[in-house]
Amino acid sequence: MEPLVTTDWLHEHLDDPTVVAVEVSSEQEATARYSRDGHIPGSRFAWWKALCWDEADREFPPPDVLAGRLRALGVSEGSRLVLVGDPIQYATYLYWTLALSGLDHVASILDGGRAHWAARGLPLTLEAPPPATPGDLSPRAVTGSPRVGRDNVRAHLDDPERVLIDMRSPEEYGGERVSPASFSVDHGAERAGRIPGARHLYFEQLLQPDGRFLDAGPIDEHLRAAGATPEADVVTYCRLSHRASLGWFAATRLLGWQNVRVYDGSWTEWGSIVGFPVERDRPAPTS
Repeated sequence: MEPLVTTDWLHEHLDDPTVVAVEVSSEQEATARYSRDGHIPGSRFAWWKALCWDEADREFPPPDVLAGRLRALGVSEGSRLVLVGDPIQYATYLYWTLALSGLDHVASILDGGRAHWAARGLPLTLEAPPPATPGDLSPRAVTGSPRVGRDNVRAHLDDPERVLIDMRSPEEYGGERVSPASFSVDHGAERAGRIPGARHLYFEQLLQPDGRFLDAGPIDEHLRAAGATPEADVVTYCRLSHRASLGWFAATRLLGWQNVRVYDGSWTEWGSIVGFPVERDRPAPTS
């Protein structure tokens, strides 16, 4: 399965019964652009937390549970599941979650996400899609995991083979904020700063101005400029792992790198743990 599909491709396949388009939104359905401004005809809605996380714990559901959620959306073994991000990093986060569970074999990302589709003036509708016919998707075996936890990250802070890539905004990386400047409230962790030794690569550097991914050559150049190579043990992180998953997707699916993983807890976890070291460019904010 190709990891990326273009808006032209999806537009041409809107009537293909094997294609299941799912808009993965940062907002719940009542306030999402999917419901407010319209959606790709036939596409289904998914709020990222409801699909990707366990109902109670801050943890991913077991593979069979996640497969069941996708089956309820009409996804089968013979389907082409197209993830439409709003914004795009929410689609790469779901793709990464599917890779954890052995379910990424049916999935592709819509290049540029919802924003690129809408900017091109392609059709949107407020009409609800017809009820889904339950699918028969099943998880496959996973060799290795694209996920690491906080203890692994801390244990390798001085490891010369480990390259830790911070994909947050410059103000987050430098320690000025704990969330992007576009957020009206600066929230998400108790401390500002970065994990010691982390190199900076803002996730938007891997995207074109219209939100589509860069070609492989420029992506490779940006990753190498941040110290990452195909041979290194690369770990990406951000605030909640969405932007980090975009870096992981670009490196593993568009470049074919094998040794790239995401620090799942990212800064919301690291920046709030008692006793975990923090590095910053400027004095800590006072309250």
